[in-house]
Amino acid sequence: MLRRIVICLIIALAAATVAGTADAGRRHQINPTPFSHGPCSVLDGQPCTPSYCSVFNHGPCIPDIDYPINENLQLTIQSVPSRDDAAKYQKPDHDLDNIADLFAALRSCWTPPPADSARQGMQMSVRFSFKRSGEMIGAPFVTYATAGVPADTRATYLKAINASLDGCEPLKFTDGLGGAIAGRPIAIRYVDNRELGKQSGTP
Repeated sequence: MLRRIVICLIIALAAATVAGTADAGRRHQINPTPFSHGPCSVLDGQPCTPSYCSVFNHGPCIPDIDYPINENLQLTIQSVPSRDDAAKYQKPDHDLDNIADLFAALRSCWTPPPADSARQGMQMSVRFSFKRSGEMIGAPFVTYATAGVPADTRATYLKAINASLDGCEPLKFTDGLGGAIAGRPIAIRYVDNRELGKQSGTP
């Protein structure tokens, strides 16, 4: 009789241990999707986070987040703006509060290379981001340069771009704009539309 009681106690303890381990696993399970709800599924009627998925992608889906600013953060800066666009190249005299203010400040900062080291029609595009404080996150990354341009000409324009942006920062954002654009990529296309008598790097 005593032996039967001991065996029953052992079985009960083992069952309790297994249940406790399973419960701990459920409690400490990590959700790989760091949002309030999981990605949407046609089989799931619960709240979910819309996401971009592909049948060819076996990894986690990319969530479709509704950012507070819907404008496309891309702009073109010309060395000589047209008369109609002259107002867009004047730096605002107040803290930057919207995208138009930001673009005007960036345009006003641009100083192209000297004519004797420049190239007429040269184009270069860069991408970078700002911190909430108005400082850049790292150096601008070149995404495009006019084809066939010598390396020293590209280096001259990149140096001019870096110097112009360095002289512009830190930009003074309002709290609303700083929080909205912090970390978001900004793409700028610089176009040297000056009429130059000499084109650097031209045979």
